[in-house]
Amino acid sequence: MKKIVLTGAAGRLGSYLREPMSKMADELVSTDIVDDIGTLYNGERYQRGDLASLDDMMQVLEGAEMVVHMGAYADEGPFEKLLGPNFVGAYNIWEAAYRQGLKRVIYGSSIHAVGMHPKTDFIGTDVRHRPDTFYGLAKCFAEDLGSLYWDKRGLESVHMRILSCAQVNNARALGSWLSYDDLIQMTQRSIEAPVTGFTVVYGVSDNDRVPVDNAKASFLGYRPKDNAEQFAEAVLSVEPPMDPQDPGHMCHGGPFAAVELGNSGTARMNIVDDTKKT
Repeated sequence: MKKIVLTGAAGRLGSYLREPMSKMADELVSTDIVDDIGTLYNGERYQRGDLASLDDMMQVLEGAEMVVHMGAYADEGPFEKLLGPNFVGAYNIWEAAYRQGLKRVIYGSSIHAVGMHPKTDFIGTDVRHRPDTFYGLAKCFAEDLGSLYWDKRGLESVHMRILSCAQVNNARALGSWLSYDDLIQMTQRSIEAPVTGFTVVYGVSDNDRVPVDNAKASFLGYRPKDNAEQFAEAVLSVEPPMDPQDPGHMCHGGPFAAVELGNSGTARMNIVDDTKKT
């Protein structure tokens, strides 16, 4: 490809995607709202842009063939706080991608779009939306937006419904972990697939305790290689028993399923900030 765009490039997940994506096109345009993202990789250019501005996204996507859309407010919060970056921002990406003639949007969706389903259900990619938060609702909106733009305008999209892409330090992550290497592979397969139409794929590694089914997205060629079971003994030796009455333990959304609407979900999670530095 000549040009590919990565939104949310300053974020933790974006930091791991920049280098491999810079090798997939003549030019990678990384974008975010920060002033600087550090040293750029060969073929990478940084262009500041606000997701809530359609004009900004039109400029960022000009001449691109695909966009990997990872930018968002990455936590639960009041609806008004998520409205600009998560809801309007998703619309701006799809509308700008359509107007600029892009082939495909690859979207960083989330398990929180279906987070209220019980973990005792082994859910597939076609399970009904059941968001656990306003954050999850925004993911539902973007997934439906992708479906609409495929059906009505022929713009392809792959929705990477990520479970938990962070260091494994809790019992839930033994099933939900997505390693950074598998995140990179899933993104690359989503970009390289000859055709995708509208597709949902779960972002999860090859864990023994995986709670979701990716069978209907197997045509993408995503074959995760890492397994969280290597962390099981250490994690379970210090974790208290799970409470079957706690939705944070019993629902796919984990802590997000237990918080009141508008309250932080990540505040209940021990997420290590291991953002890749350049």
